[in-house]
Amino acid sequence: MDIATLLGIFSAFGLVIIAIALGGGIMLFVNIPSLMIVLGGTLGATMINYPIKDVFGTVAVLKNVFFSKTMKGDDITGRFVEFATKARREGILALEPYVKELDNDFLRKGLQLSVDGLEPNAISEILDTEVTAMKERHQLGAEIFATMGAFAPALGMIGTLIGLVQMLQSMDDPNSIGPAMAVALLTTFYGSILANLVCMPISGKLKTRSKEESHLMEIIRTGVISLTHGDNPRILEQKLLVFMPPKSRSSRFD
Repeated sequence: MDIATLLGIFSAFGLVIIAIALGGGIMLFVNIPSLMIVLGGTLGATMINYPIKDVFGTVAVLKNVFFSKTMKGDDITGRFVEFATKARREGILALEPYVKELDNDFLRKGLQLSVDGLEPNAISEILDTEVTAMKERHQLGAEIFATMGAFAPALGMIGTLIGLVQMLQSMDDPNSIGPAMAVALLTTFYGSILANLVCMPISGKLKTRSKEESHLMEIIRTGVISLTHGDNPRILEQKLLVFMPPKSRSSRFD
Protein backbone atom coordinates (compact mmCIF):
# COMPACT_ATOMS: atom_id res chain seq x y z
CA MET A 1 0.00 0.00 0.00
CA ASP A 2 1.38 3.40 -1.00
CA ILE A 3 1.62 5.62 2.11
CA ALA A 4 1.76 8.87 0.13
CA THR A 5 -1.54 8.08 -1.59
CA LEU A 6 -3.25 7.28 1.70
CA LEU A 7 -1.92 10.42 3.39
CA GLY A 8 -3.02 12.48 0.40
CA ILE A 9 -6.55 11.06 0.51
CA PHE A 10 -6.93 11.56 4.25
CA SER A 11 -5.48 15.07 4.24
CA ALA A 12 -7.37 16.32 1.17
CA PHE A 13 -10.79 14.84 1.88
CA GLY A 14 -10.38 14.99 5.65
CA LEU A 15 -9.72 18.72 5.73
CA VAL A 16 -12.56 19.43 3.29
CA ILE A 17 -15.01 17.35 5.36
CA ILE A 18 -13.88 18.99 8.60
CA ALA A 19 -14.29 22.45 7.10
CA ILE A 20 -17.79 21.53 5.90
CA ALA A 21 -18.75 20.07 9.28
CA LEU A 22 -17.54 23.16 11.13
CA GLY A 23 -19.52 25.39 8.81
CA GLY A 24 -22.97 23.91 9.40
CA GLY A 25 -23.15 20.20 8.68
CA ILE A 26 -22.22 17.72 5.99
CA MET A 27 -25.79 17.01 4.89
CA LEU A 28 -26.07 20.54 3.53
CA PHE A 29 -23.60 19.48 0.84
CA VAL A 30 -25.41 16.30 -0.16
CA ASN A 31 -27.59 16.73 -3.22
CA ILE A 32 -28.58 13.71 -5.33
CA PRO A 33 -29.48 15.60 -8.55
CA SER A 34 -26.12 17.37 -8.48
CA LEU A 35 -24.29 14.07 -8.02
CA MET A 36 -26.24 12.53 -10.89
CA ILE A 37 -25.31 15.39 -13.21
CA VAL A 38 -21.60 15.40 -12.36
CA LEU A 39 -20.88 11.70 -11.89
CA GLY A 40 -23.24 10.43 -14.57
CA GLY A 41 -22.34 13.16 -17.00
CA THR A 42 -18.59 12.73 -16.54
CA LEU A 43 -18.77 8.96 -16.97
CA GLY A 44 -21.06 9.28 -19.99
CA ALA A 45 -18.85 11.87 -21.69
CA THR A 46 -15.79 9.70 -21.05
CA MET A 47 -17.48 6.67 -22.62
CA ILE A 48 -18.32 8.79 -25.67
CA ASN A 49 -14.67 9.78 -25.90
CA TYR A 50 -13.18 6.27 -25.40
CA PRO A 51 -14.24 2.68 -26.14
CA ILE A 52 -16.12 1.18 -23.22
CA LYS A 53 -13.52 -1.57 -22.76
CA ASP A 54 -10.83 1.08 -22.25
CA VAL A 55 -12.94 3.01 -19.73
CA PHE A 56 -13.69 -0.03 -17.59
CA GLY A 57 -10.18 -1.30 -18.16
CA THR A 58 -8.91 1.58 -16.03
CA VAL A 59 -10.18 -0.35 -12.98
CA ALA A 60 -7.27 -2.75 -13.41
CA VAL A 61 -4.82 0.14 -13.79
CA LEU A 62 -6.29 1.94 -10.77
CA LYS A 63 -4.70 -0.54 -8.36
CA ASN A 64 -1.30 0.92 -9.31
CA VAL A 65 -2.31 4.10 -7.50
CA PHE A 66 -2.62 2.31 -4.16
CA PHE A 67 -0.23 -0.60 -4.56
CA SER A 68 3.30 -0.68 -5.89
CA LYS A 69 5.30 -3.88 -6.35
CA THR A 70 8.28 -2.10 -7.84
CA MET A 71 11.57 -3.77 -6.94
CA LYS A 72 14.47 -1.63 -5.80
CA GLY A 73 17.32 -1.13 -8.21
CA ASP A 74 19.83 -2.38 -5.65
CA ASP A 75 17.89 -5.63 -5.24
CA ILE A 76 17.82 -6.20 -8.99
CA THR A 77 21.55 -5.51 -9.26
CA GLY A 78 22.23 -8.06 -6.52
CA ARG A 79 20.15 -10.71 -8.26
CA PHE A 80 21.92 -10.19 -11.57
CA VAL A 81 25.34 -10.33 -9.94
CA GLU A 82 24.26 -13.64 -8.42
CA PHE A 83 23.01 -14.87 -11.81
CA ALA A 84 26.19 -13.77 -13.61
CA THR A 85 28.42 -15.45 -11.04
CA LYS A 86 26.56 -18.75 -11.34
CA ALA A 87 26.37 -18.55 -15.14
CA ARG A 88 30.15 -18.06 -15.46
CA ARG A 89 30.77 -21.08 -13.26
CA GLU A 90 28.11 -23.50 -14.50
CA GLY A 91 26.77 -22.04 -17.73
CA ILE A 92 23.62 -20.09 -18.57
CA LEU A 93 21.42 -23.21 -18.35
CA ALA A 94 22.18 -23.37 -14.62
CA LEU A 95 19.86 -20.37 -14.18
CA GLU A 96 16.76 -22.22 -15.35
CA PRO A 97 15.66 -23.22 -11.80
CA TYR A 98 15.63 -19.52 -10.84
CA VAL A 99 13.08 -18.61 -13.52
CA LYS A 100 10.03 -20.00 -11.71
CA GLU A 101 11.10 -18.43 -8.42
CA LEU A 102 11.02 -14.86 -9.72
CA ASP A 103 8.01 -12.69 -8.81
CA ASN A 104 8.64 -10.01 -11.42
CA ASP A 105 7.06 -11.08 -14.74
CA PHE A 106 9.38 -8.96 -16.87
CA LEU A 107 12.50 -10.29 -15.13
CA ARG A 108 11.21 -13.85 -15.39
CA LYS A 109 10.53 -13.43 -19.10
CA GLY A 110 13.94 -11.90 -19.79
CA LEU A 111 15.81 -14.58 -17.89
CA GLN A 112 13.82 -17.32 -19.64
CA LEU A 113 14.71 -15.86 -23.05
CA SER A 114 18.37 -15.79 -22.06
CA VAL A 115 18.28 -19.37 -20.80
CA ASP A 116 16.54 -20.45 -24.02
CA GLY A 117 19.58 -19.28 -25.95
CA LEU A 118 18.13 -16.39 -27.98
CA GLU A 119 20.52 -13.89 -29.48
CA PRO A 120 20.97 -10.65 -27.50
CA ASN A 121 19.46 -8.57 -30.34
CA ALA A 122 16.34 -10.74 -30.41
CA ILE A 123 15.98 -10.56 -26.63
CA SER A 124 16.43 -6.79 -26.69
CA GLU A 125 13.75 -6.42 -29.37
CA ILE A 126 11.24 -8.57 -27.45
CA LEU A 127 11.83 -6.76 -24.16
CA ASP A 128 11.69 -3.32 -25.81
CA THR A 129 8.30 -4.24 -27.27
CA GLU A 130 7.15 -5.29 -23.80
CA VAL A 131 8.24 -1.94 -22.36
CA THR A 132 6.47 -0.04 -25.13
CA ALA A 133 3.24 -1.97 -24.55
CA MET A 134 3.42 -1.27 -20.80
CA LYS A 135 3.89 2.46 -21.42
CA GLU A 136 0.91 2.55 -23.76
CA ARG A 137 -1.35 0.80 -21.23
CA HIS A 138 -0.36 3.14 -18.43
CA GLN A 139 -0.54 6.19 -20.68
CA LEU A 140 -4.09 5.30 -21.69
CA GLY A 141 -5.18 4.92 -18.07
CA ALA A 142 -3.62 8.25 -17.09
CA GLU A 143 -5.13 9.91 -20.16
CA ILE A 144 -8.63 8.67 -19.34
CA PHE A 145 -8.48 10.01 -15.79
CA ALA A 146 -7.09 13.31 -17.07
CA THR A 147 -10.01 13.48 -19.51
CA MET A 148 -12.46 12.82 -16.68
CA GLY A 149 -10.75 15.60 -14.74
CA ALA A 150 -11.40 17.95 -17.65
CA PHE A 151 -15.05 16.87 -18.08
CA ALA A 152 -16.01 17.05 -14.39
CA PRO A 153 -15.80 20.87 -13.96
CA ALA A 154 -17.59 21.31 -17.30
CA LEU A 155 -20.44 19.09 -16.12
CA GLY A 156 -20.45 21.09 -12.90
CA MET A 157 -21.03 24.25 -14.91
CA ILE A 158 -23.79 22.55 -16.88
CA GLY A 159 -25.44 21.61 -13.58
CA THR A 160 -25.08 25.19 -12.41
CA LEU A 161 -26.85 26.44 -15.53
CA ILE A 162 -29.63 23.87 -15.00
CA GLY A 163 -30.08 25.03 -11.42
CA LEU A 164 -30.15 28.71 -12.42
CA VAL A 165 -32.72 28.07 -15.14
CA GLN A 166 -34.91 26.19 -12.66
CA MET A 167 -34.52 28.97 -10.14
CA LEU A 168 -35.40 31.73 -12.61
CA GLN A 169 -38.48 29.85 -13.81
CA SER A 170 -39.79 29.53 -10.27
CA MET A 171 -39.11 32.98 -8.86
CA ASP A 172 -42.80 33.28 -7.97
CA ASP A 173 -42.49 30.22 -5.67
CA PRO A 174 -40.01 30.96 -2.85
CA ASN A 175 -40.05 27.30 -1.69
CA SER A 176 -38.51 26.08 -4.94
CA ILE A 177 -35.73 28.66 -5.13
CA GLY A 178 -33.62 26.98 -2.43
CA PRO A 179 -33.43 23.48 -4.00
CA ALA A 180 -32.74 24.93 -7.44
CA MET A 181 -29.99 27.13 -6.05
CA ALA A 182 -28.49 24.10 -4.25
CA VAL A 183 -28.26 22.24 -7.54
CA ALA A 184 -26.69 25.30 -9.15
CA LEU A 185 -23.94 25.65 -6.55
CA LEU A 186 -23.30 22.04 -5.56
CA THR A 187 -22.74 20.77 -9.08
CA THR A 188 -19.83 23.18 -9.46
CA PHE A 189 -18.56 22.04 -6.05
CA TYR A 190 -18.83 18.35 -6.97
CA GLY A 191 -17.18 18.93 -10.34
CA SER A 192 -14.22 20.69 -8.73
CA ILE A 193 -13.83 17.99 -6.06
CA LEU A 194 -13.98 15.18 -8.62
CA ALA A 195 -11.47 16.85 -10.91
CA ASN A 196 -8.94 18.23 -8.43
CA LEU A 197 -9.04 15.67 -5.61
CA VAL A 198 -9.71 12.48 -7.57
CA CYS A 199 -9.16 12.38 -11.33
CA MET A 200 -6.15 14.65 -11.85
CA PRO A 201 -4.17 13.27 -8.87
CA ILE A 202 -4.85 9.70 -10.05
CA SER A 203 -3.69 10.62 -13.55
CA GLY A 204 -0.50 12.12 -12.13
CA LYS A 205 0.17 9.08 -9.94
CA LEU A 206 -0.28 6.70 -12.88
CA LYS A 207 2.24 8.71 -14.91
CA THR A 208 4.70 8.52 -12.03
CA ARG A 209 4.15 4.76 -11.65
CA SER A 210 4.72 4.32 -15.39
CA LYS A 211 8.05 6.16 -15.20
CA GLU A 212 9.13 4.08 -12.19
CA GLU A 213 8.21 0.80 -13.86
CA SER A 214 9.79 1.85 -17.15
CA HIS A 215 13.03 2.69 -15.33
CA LEU A 216 12.97 -0.67 -13.55
CA MET A 217 12.34 -2.55 -16.79
CA GLU A 218 15.25 -0.75 -18.45
CA ILE A 219 17.55 -1.92 -15.64
CA ILE A 220 16.30 -5.48 -16.09
CA ARG A 221 16.68 -5.34 -19.87
CA THR A 222 20.27 -4.15 -19.53
CA GLY A 223 20.99 -6.89 -17.00
CA VAL A 224 19.52 -9.62 -19.19
CA ILE A 225 21.47 -8.50 -22.26
CA SER A 226 24.69 -8.28 -20.25
CA LEU A 227 24.02 -11.73 -18.80
CA THR A 228 23.38 -13.13 -22.28
CA HIS A 229 26.67 -11.68 -23.50
CA GLY A 230 28.42 -13.53 -20.67
CA ASP A 231 29.80 -10.37 -19.05
CA ASN A 232 31.94 -10.59 -15.95
CA PRO A 233 29.80 -10.07 -12.78
CA ARG A 234 31.78 -6.95 -11.90
CA ILE A 235 31.21 -5.45 -15.35
CA LEU A 236 27.51 -6.36 -15.25
CA GLU A 237 27.17 -4.67 -11.87
CA GLN A 238 28.76 -1.47 -13.15
CA LYS A 239 26.36 -1.42 -16.11
CA LEU A 240 23.40 -1.56 -13.71
CA LEU A 241 24.75 0.86 -11.10
CA VAL A 242 24.67 3.72 -13.61
CA PHE A 243 20.86 3.65 -13.42
CA MET A 244 20.95 4.54 -9.72
CA PRO A 245 21.73 7.85 -8.00
CA PRO A 246 25.42 8.21 -7.11
CA LYS A 247 24.71 8.09 -3.37
CA SER A 248 22.90 4.76 -3.75
CA ARG A 249 25.65 3.02 -5.72
CA SER A 250 27.29 0.32 -3.64
CA SER A 251 29.47 -2.32 -5.25
CA ARG A 252 29.52 -5.85 -3.88
CA PHE A 253 33.11 -6.26 -5.00
CA ASP A 254 34.69 -3.44 -2.94
